[in-house]
Amino acid sequence: MSATPLHDTITVTGITATGYHGVFEHEKRDGQTFRVDLTLHTSTHLAAASDDLRDTIDYGALAQAVVQEIEAGPYDLIEKLAGVIAERVLSEFSPAAVSVSVHKPQAPIPVPFDDVVITIYRERA
Repeated sequence: MSATPLHDTITVTGITATGYHGVFEHEKRDGQTFRVDLTLHTSTHLAAASDDLRDTIDYGALAQAVVQEIEAGPYDLIEKLAGVIAERVLSEFSPAAVSVSVHKPQAPIPVPFDDVVITIYRERA
């Protein structure tokens, strides 16, 4: 018999909003689209048994919290934005850990590119 994983994951991808983050004045003035992907490390055993929303993470509330953080700031770096999002998710939704990826597809890079992504992993203290 194999060992049971310590935590399950809940993943929400593509949470999108306009933010005013960047080191250049025009980024803070004009804004741009940011996209966030989250993976929450948590247990889903209780929710699977109860079939009750109170026993899991409310994806709608989670997405709204992320949009609020994208729209807040401004921050110079998306590393800061990712950290602020991770802190809020850990404190409000109480997963054991969270991975946060912040996409900045309109970053001011002078060569063709598809996306810039910073991914961080944080655990509850």
